[in-house]
Amino acid sequence: MRKELRFGFGLMAIIIAATAILMPAPSEWTGGHLGLLMLALVVVAIMLGFPTAFTLMGMGVLFSWLAYRMQNPDIATQQTLDLMVQRAFSVMTNDVLISIPLFVFMGYLVERANLIEKLFKSLHLAMARLPGSLAVATLVTCAIFATATGIVGAVVTLMGLLALPAMLRAGYDVRLSAGVITAGGCLGILIPPSVMLIVYGATAGVSVVKLYAGAFFPGLMLAGLYMLYVILVAKLRPDMAPPLPDDERHVELPPSTAGVAKQYGQRALPALLAALKGPRNAGVATGTIMRQLFVTLLPLIAVAVALTAIHGNLTKADAVADVLPDSLQSFDSDYSSGGDLAEPPADEGGLQEPPADEGGLQEPPAADGLAEPPSTGGDLAEPPGAQSAAASLAEPAAAEAAAAPAEAAEAKSAPRGFWIAVAVCAVLMLAYYAMLSFERLEIFKMLLSSFFPLAILILAVLGTIVFGLATPTEAAAIGAFGGALLAAAYGQLNFGVVKESVFLTAKTSAMVCWLFVGSAIFSAAFALLGGQELVEKFVLDLDLTPIQFMILAQFIIFVLGWPLEWTEIIVIFMPIFIPLLAHFNIDPLFFGLLVAINLQTAFLSPPVAMSAFYLKGVAPPHVTLNQIFAGMLPFMGIQVIALILLYLFPGIGMWLPNHLYN
Repeated sequence: MRKELRFGFGLMAIIIAATAILMPAPSEWTGGHLGLLMLALVVVAIMLGFPTAFTLMGMGVLFSWLAYRMQNPDIATQQTLDLMVQRAFSVMTNDVLISIPLFVFMGYLVERANLIEKLFKSLHLAMARLPGSLAVATLVTCAIFATATGIVGAVVTLMGLLALPAMLRAGYDVRLSAGVITAGGCLGILIPPSVMLIVYGATAGVSVVKLYAGAFFPGLMLAGLYMLYVILVAKLRPDMAPPLPDDERHVELPPSTAGVAKQYGQRALPALLAALKGPRNAGVATGTIMRQLFVTLLPLIAVAVALTAIHGNLTKADAVADVLPDSLQSFDSDYSSGGDLAEPPADEGGLQEPPADEGGLQEPPAADGLAEPPSTGGDLAEPPGAQSAAASLAEPAAAEAAAAPAEAAEAKSAPRGFWIAVAVCAVLMLAYYAMLSFERLEIFKMLLSSFFPLAILILAVLGTIVFGLATPTEAAAIGAFGGALLAAAYGQLNFGVVKESVFLTAKTSAMVCWLFVGSAIFSAAFALLGGQELVEKFVLDLDLTPIQFMILAQFIIFVLGWPLEWTEIIVIFMPIFIPLLAHFNIDPLFFGLLVAINLQTAFLSPPVAMSAFYLKGVAPPHVTLNQIFAGMLPFMGIQVIALILLYLFPGIGMWLPNHLYN
């Protein structure tokens, strides 16, 4: 028998034995014990290969019927059928799940745009001077492509075809090469836009927008730790990741650029400027040199535009508040505080009743009835009281009106930190153009056609979500449209590609929705049987501190990642953990970020290490499954380190959502 089968059957035997030992005699079973038995049976059935969604539904329906039968056998069947319909309908009306097919469709379109080969080659050349450059370029390519697609199997398979032969030809260790590809491919389920975060958010009732904002920096941290490990290995063990020979770092220049470089030198910017002013432009068309010069100046233009926008935002004048004259201040304060309307005080110069003895407007004498008011000057005139009141009102109003434009026109000065940033950017730009040779310019142009389109697509999707410009569903629609534009720009958008992408999207989306239906029915059955109450009572009786509970929960999830996939862990076990968080005063958002890092192990831990099987399917025959498993183990250790760092420094994940939304 193969080692994997022995391990799997041994694990199932441990689960069955533990259930038999911990459960009381059948005569003493309660509904809660039946719920725990259902949980154990579900895990064993999934490990035996039964479809997860239908296993959950089947077990949920069976044990729901048992729960209802314990209450009222006459209507148990009807109640069970009603529960199925209600839970399925609740999944169908969940707005959060609409974004899943759109993100998946974006991923399939980007995958078929054939960007990954250009991306890997350009990053490989750009990082040629780094120790372990091929492995670092593989990790960056996996992180970007996995983020854009979110499809772990596709990324691992494509990088197994593209990067693994290149690393093996360069003399890289088989285990290191396999570990880099499998670990890098899993980053797509952590770095937004991630389908896993959507599934967790829908299961735990946490905002997907906040999850995306919170997972951004932990995802970058984990990718950075992977790269740091590879660089250290290449430095300490050069035999495992030898440096690239010079001939593989060389980039062939096009004839026009080669002529300019030969005549005016290798530094791109001075040579292009000299060629533009020289006799007959060094034999190169002016339009060609202008295009090369524009590409050369693109980083400077981008930095200048960004700094100008930041400066305008920092120095923008504050909005002028509406200021009332002094004579109406008491009225404004009474009104704003909810008081009743009142006459303004007479001693503040506001509007008043004109005095009766000053000849103002008065009631006619009652004895004479209606009569013309006496006229001393012939024409009607303003009463003296009204004139003084108008003057008293006009003076403060005019003063306020004159002061308002002055306040609005006074712009704020930029803080010192901004000018320090400008100086740093200026120094970096000088260093960049001092080192920019024509070979590096060609590499930059390769990045422009491979790296930057994907980066812009990812930032557009994430930016609209994180900054509140669009909901996750709307941003997913933008991403799907952007994926279609990318495929069209690279000549890959045709009926066959769209048809295949739509079919795979429907297949993946149906799988996720059935998982949610099965999870909803399973969770309802578990609650009906009292399994949730039994688990809560058991955990609370342990009298754990929040730290101890967090360690216990993450350890259980880590162990569950060995036999189960992340979808099964979230839809089965998260509904058990989430109700316990309030007792220990743990934020479900922070718990979700820890779970997201922890679930990276679900793709790397045997025997259900799907990344290993994806890679083995395309690896050369001499690469064994045991070598792939051995290569993944150090990266699993790095994931544990990242988990500890996030727990010790929660600001890594919580700073951005707190800063943006609180």
